[in-house]
Amino acid sequence: MRVTICFAFLLSLFVFPIVVAAQQGDADAHTATAFCDFTDNQEVSIRYSNAAATPKDEPRNGRVWLPGGSAMTLFTGVGLTLNNSTIPAGAYSVYVIPNKKDWTLIVNKNVTPGAAYDEKQDIARSPMELGEVDSPPKQLQVSFAHSAPKQCSIRLYYGKTGAFADFKEQ
Repeated sequence: MRVTICFAFLLSLFVFPIVVAAQQGDADAHTATAFCDFTDNQEVSIRYSNAAATPKDEPRNGRVWLPGGSAMTLFTGVGLTLNNSTIPAGAYSVYVIPNKKDWTLIVNKNVTPGAAYDEKQDIARSPMELGEVDSPPKQLQVSFAHSAPKQCSIRLYYGKTGAFADFKEQ
């Protein structure tokens, strides 16, 4: 009896961490991160789900979009400005409202996982420039371009649309 209990205990020590790591690996497989470094070594980054879109994840005109079913998360070690709004250093949720002719980028201070979008917690909104891409990605792609010494342009690509907005370091 003791041998069985010891064996079960030892097995749980080795198997449980492997199962947990495998489950986390599945979640990480659909998470991507984009970075931008300013010239003074400060950084801004965004983490987002790049899982293939399901019909419920598709962007709908005029509605807040949660690509992959969750908000994107912005991390900044320095204060930023987005469309004349100040964003202090910290972590924030990022949402997009797509429309046929314009998109809006939203920075929101509620970073609670799974929380519903609350417009009252928005700290910045910015119109995004739109363009058409030649080779549409199959899922959302997000990147940054270092466009000036104290400026990083966030770039979202989905379907044939490319949307862009600028974060400026304070």
